[in-house]
Amino acid sequence: MTTFTDTPSVGFVLNGQGVSAQVDVAVTAFDLLRRDFRLTSVRSACDGIGMCGACTILLNGRASPSCLVLAIDLAGARVETVEALSDGERLHPLQQAFVAKGALQCGYCTAGMLLAAKALLDETPQPSRAEIARALTGNLCRCTGYAKIIEAIEAATKALAA
Repeated sequence: MTTFTDTPSVGFVLNGQGVSAQVDVAVTAFDLLRRDFRLTSVRSACDGIGMCGACTILLNGRASPSCLVLAIDLAGARVETVEALSDGERLHPLQQAFVAKGALQCGYCTAGMLLAAKALLDETPQPSRAEIARALTGNLCRCTGYAKIIEAIEAATKALAA
């Protein structure tokens, strides 16, 4: 029987910076990002079953629930969290629109919503309302009823096009 005593090292790009970490093969990206990199914007409301969207990250540009991604699978990947959206004190147009449209409410789901929206707008710069709603299906919000969130994404679409 083979036993492994060393935990593998995983190198990836996190919010534009090259990083590496020792990871146990059973650790999720969610746990790695919160515990080792202290990124508290990556949250969980579904106990790690991929149902809430609060832990959404951009993994090579695609919105992904970090609770369903193993940390070891981040090797060589490009990972973005909401911390990568702003440029210093200057908010991303999505963040500005969420504030302006009151799409924040309690804020628990906001980071995941912003990243799902960014992934959509990076792929489809002028999405329809139906495409926006479809892009948000993996993200739960218990406060806003989604109307303000969709309005904010529509406003950001116009701001990004200008």
